[in-house]
Amino acid sequence: MEYATYLYAVLHPQEALILSHLKPQQFAMHYISGSTRYYDGKVIFAQLDPSYRNGWFDIDGALENLKPHSDGRPKATKFLSCYRVLEHIDPAVILNLFLTNPDGSVLKLEPADANLTVRSPEVLRLFALINPLRMLILTRQNFIDFGGKITKKENPKSAPAVLYTQLEFDEESFLSEWEKNSLIPSPIPGIHPSKLHSAILELRLKPNKLTKGLGLDNNLNRISYSLIRHGFMFASEKGVRFFSMPKMKEIEENNFRFWRGML
Repeated sequence: MEYATYLYAVLHPQEALILSHLKPQQFAMHYISGSTRYYDGKVIFAQLDPSYRNGWFDIDGALENLKPHSDGRPKATKFLSCYRVLEHIDPAVILNLFLTNPDGSVLKLEPADANLTVRSPEVLRLFALINPLRMLILTRQNFIDFGGKITKKENPKSAPAVLYTQLEFDEESFLSEWEKNSLIPSPIPGIHPSKLHSAILELRLKPNKLTKGLGLDNNLNRISYSLIRHGFMFASEKGVRFFSMPKMKEIEENNFRFWRGML
């Protein structure tokens, strides 16, 4: 039996480039519950143009071994690489981005215009770096400029390519609540409110300081997809590729299963 060939880049919770006979929905289910591996959390992966080639990956060699099982079942995964994957992918070949809940429900995101409305530079923003760096960062940079900064070679905390997202965060609202009660729950899972308060004050007192790290992990499995502000950005020296996150009401109307299982 003939099967279509898909090329996937898994971006969270690990990174990997994988050939597969499975369609995106099937691939998500296999990754979460359909194999001998056990995983309970979010999965984020991208579908790439299957014609893409890069000397870092032996895609053609792997294709020769991508064959159905002896009983006719499709081959679920043929791993090409689990190391330095994203930096060797041209953002232009990323066709779609898929967000997966622990129950296997999937939301498909498509490329969109990256010309986002830029707010005042005085507003602090919260970014979650997803791959290959994994951390939470508070910054006065906007969504687009942040990608340029984090991929510059001169920056000792940079990477050649990154996937990141901006999270909903209202610093004024948080500070107002903090003044009333310093024991309030943190709006960011895994980050103590006192640490967040200190980071905000530090950036306000040091106007030349652009960023402040909040955590060595992005806590993505504890952060709801509903906190995604704009969407997801792939940034590298080769260019950028933006995938817009639909509004929650739109997700509820068009993909109720994903909305219901959303963490």
